Amino acid sequence: MNKSKMNKGTIFGVGLGPGDPELMSVKADRLIRSASHIAFFRKYGRKGHARSIVEGLLPKDTIEFAMEYPVTTEISLSDPRYNEILSKFYENCATHVRNLSDQGQNVYVLCEGDPFFYGSFMHLYTRVKETQPVSVIPAITGMSAAWTQTGIPMTWGDDVLTVLLGTLPKEELTRRMAETNALVIMKIGHNFEKICEALKTTNLYQKAWLIQYAAMENSSVQKLTDVYESVTPYFSIIVVHGQGRRP
Repeated sequence: MNKSKMNKGTIFGVGLGPGDPELMSVKADRLIRSASHIAFFRKYGRKGHARSIVEGLLPKDTIEFAMEYPVTTEISLSDPRYNEILSKFYENCATHVRNLSDQGQNVYVLCEGDPFFYGSFMHLYTRVKETQPVSVIPAITGMSAAWTQTGIPMTWGDDVLTVLLGTLPKEELTRRMAETNALVIMKIGHNFEKICEALKTTNLYQKAWLIQYAAMENSSVQKLTDVYESVTPYFSIIVVHGQGRRP
């Protein structure tokens, strides 16, 4: 270990998986049950999904640090203020966990899904990894739980899997959809109609599935053609299964 990091506490990015506590790794479960300090992201006024996953697992004297997003969808991603506000927010959060580490305290940052897959923890990681000891605990992703719930294998043989974000322009969605064999679409929300239009353009609409709240108590799995609401919940993923080579 770098001498500058000696005697400092470790900052753990603990992947909790898609939502079902039983899908947490053995290592994540062990670390959470011994945590003296935890930190987790949440929307203002909410308990936080990551925090809910570990309900009943924490020691009674665990000290909690809730990191509440200053903005979510109130400001457009293209607005310069969006990055400015979030950058300051992540820096303040990083300062808090860095100070605990400097005091020799281990800090366990709770992460929905996998910490390195579109997770907020990455914004802390890049700010503290040069000066503090950091350990990242991988986990099952939400998309893996989603396609498993359809009961259909996701990729076969030489299938290429593409992960797209619904926030992309329709033209970009359409182009990338046409170039892949198996497809996962995340960040749906208000992009639902645009995504459906792109799927219809590429003749994938009839093959697509919508999975909501995968691996959670209120999960649902539907063919996209059977879905009528125009806005889907935050925990929603669309998949199109590959049909590649097989024996």
